[in-house]
Amino acid sequence: MKILLASRNPKKLAELRRILVPALPDVEVLGLDDVEPYDEVPESGATFAENALIKAREGHRHTGLPTVADDSGLTVDALNGMPGVLSARWAGSHGDDEANLRLLLDQLGDVPDERLGAAFVCAVAYVDDAGEILTDGTMLGRIVRQPRGTNGFGYDPIFAPAGYERTSAELSVEEKDAISHRGQSLRALAERLVSRV
Repeated sequence: MKILLASRNPKKLAELRRILVPALPDVEVLGLDDVEPYDEVPESGATFAENALIKAREGHRHTGLPTVADDSGLTVDALNGMPGVLSARWAGSHGDDEANLRLLLDQLGDVPDERLGAAFVCAVAYVDDAGEILTDGTMLGRIVRQPRGTNGFGYDPIFAPAGYERTSAELSVEEKDAISHRGQSLRALAERLVSRV
């Protein structure tokens, strides 16, 4: 069975394969670069769940394949939950990780350390002919002042998960998969799909 991950991000594809394939060994995970191109709709939802559903519905509609999509981001207590759904384009252009990270650190420059609580949040949507599944995950932690580590992407170098002195970008792939927001939501999806595929 083939499942489409509505993403071109190779790190997300690798993560999805690491988590889904052991639970569903007969599933082949494809990315957007593996299917006929289609115009992707803007992520216009107000929540992570809405954006994940938009992408999963579009992928399924255009390809006919069961489709998984996620939307995830960083919520910072001192910024009233922002950047939230705007995480990937916080500094203006979509996907400029370095600019997003620098802007966030600048915005938190005068915030005391004790108010740097944050969380990574993820919603995963799955759409097939039988309907829709939505799962979510949250990884609590805090912002650190200086980027550290080279694993991961996005805000990983400035986010230390609860219980860790290391940042997400300093964790091994196995450590991160075990606790991450995306890992939680993908494992929850895998459990639901075992009886469905």
